[in-house]
Amino acid sequence: MGEQGYTTATIAALALPDGWSPIRRTFGIEAFGVNAWTAGEAGAVVIQEHDESSGHEELYVVVGGHATFTVGGDELDAPAGTLVFVRDPKAKRGAVATEPGTTVLVVGAKPGEPFHPMPWEVNAEVLPLFGEGRYAEAKARLVEALEEYEVERGVLFFNLACAEARLGETDPAFEHLAAALDERPDLREAARTDDDFEGVRDDPRFAELIGTG
Repeated sequence: MGEQGYTTATIAALALPDGWSPIRRTFGIEAFGVNAWTAGEAGAVVIQEHDESSGHEELYVVVGGHATFTVGGDELDAPAGTLVFVRDPKAKRGAVATEPGTTVLVVGAKPGEPFHPMPWEVNAEVLPLFGEGRYAEAKARLVEALEEYEVERGVLFFNLACAEARLGETDPAFEHLAAALDERPDLREAARTDDDFEGVRDDPRFAELIGTG
């Protein structure tokens, strides 16, 4: 931050290859979550379908292009300038671009509580490292993230276990897989099929943790 007390950037300049512009992380914003996504082609998903287990309210702003939102089963036409506010965290929502270069800005936080950054931001950063076989780098970033984030760390533990399994670090891999499943039992199914655990799947500890179903 400069002496003026502000920082500037453009969404396009921050955009990563997958279309995500990590605004909150770039500026170090601590009061609320804010990010943007851009779809390069018409018909591409610009906001993945999801709900907000975090309890966040979310405001979606179509800042360029044209999108079709689906919220709670309702389809909404959303040209540039459209605001879509989703108050109910349980409501499924998502959006598809109907024009190339469609960009959606998203702002969110949980009412009545201090904002806590969510670990999905780190997962979005490290998954490309897995795709490139850079497991040691992924592990280092995930270990760092466990000190940085206070809530919803189950997926961080899970991906850390994946990296350690790939690196042949069997004991810590099982320790962190157990921590992941303790917080997120629903990740057992993902563990059963995740190729990252191929090298440890025959270890009896794997069956003990996830079962054989």
